[in-house]
Amino acid sequence: MALPRTSTRRLPRTLATLLTSASLLVAGLATPSLAHAEGQLRIAEQFGVVYLLLNVAQDQKLVEKHGKAQGIDIKVEFVKLSGGANVNDALLAGNIDVAGAGVGPLLTIWDRTYGRQNVRGVASLGNFPYYLVSNNPNVKTIADFTDKDRIALPSVSVSVQARVLQLASAKLWGDKEFARLDKLQVAVPHPDAAAAIIKGGTEITAHFGNPPFQEQELAGNPNARIVLNSYDVLGGPASATVLYATEKFRKDNPKTYKAFIDALAEASKFIAGNPEQAADIFIRTNNSNVDRALLLKIIKSPEVQFKLTPQNTYGLAEFLHRVGAIKNKPASVKDYFFDDAHVGGGS
Repeated sequence: MALPRTSTRRLPRTLATLLTSASLLVAGLATPSLAHAEGQLRIAEQFGVVYLLLNVAQDQKLVEKHGKAQGIDIKVEFVKLSGGANVNDALLAGNIDVAGAGVGPLLTIWDRTYGRQNVRGVASLGNFPYYLVSNNPNVKTIADFTDKDRIALPSVSVSVQARVLQLASAKLWGDKEFARLDKLQVAVPHPDAAAAIIKGGTEITAHFGNPPFQEQELAGNPNARIVLNSYDVLGGPASATVLYATEKFRKDNPKTYKAFIDALAEASKFIAGNPEQAADIFIRTNNSNVDRALLLKIIKSPEVQFKLTPQNTYGLAEFLHRVGAIKNKPASVKDYFFDDAHVGGGS
């Protein structure tokens, strides 16, 4: 089976150069750019099928289409980053308008900007089970990890994968031990982490990823197994990856904002009605060599729903406040998501 392909233009080939490049990227984003006027939209996305709504919107130029319906021409730019920490830095630096990352990073930045920039969720990108996969034959549960193991995920401590792992740790060992496995975590982009799990022989013995990387690992290494399923930890289907923005962007760009929401809604309907075309769009926009049959199986999975309404996120928010990871306690999902129509009924 072919290893997950990583763009040489965007990602380094070794962990050492990866960490250096990430530092340089954040440094380059440190200076805020000028505020964008109505009709310009910069969106940060990361890696995986969880960003398929954005891939379809990009390929079909849906934001531009709905912008014209609002009477404006919208210039759309998609920025590829890795890790919620880097995405949050870019948003606060003013270098992107809409962030795509996990619920963990959203709750972190919502708490950090409460009463100031007031960053809140724009929409969910859908419900997806996230698997913690290990190629260490001695690891069957999270209790089996030792100091010799390294768990790859997008961002240490703050990514949604890290937060779900913390919740699982708290359920097993108690709230005081929620960060017990943080010391084993390393920040690695999903494509590189998946390649390490499939190949084996590296310090990385586990990867808390997302589709399609987790499925590639299970298919590509006979020793790979699921150690943890996010749905089991969260109590059912959950919106792990979301979009969010500052209050100022939403207020100053109502037409662009509405065009973006309308584009996401159309992309959701497109995927539901055209899964084969959606699979081709993912492969094309991501320059991916993922097995098409495997990808299509993910898109059609009954456990996967491409929808805008957030689901089953509040339990994680309540947990993070309980253990002191965020200071502000939200009363409901509407505290950390904007009060838009598609958020109604969210959880």
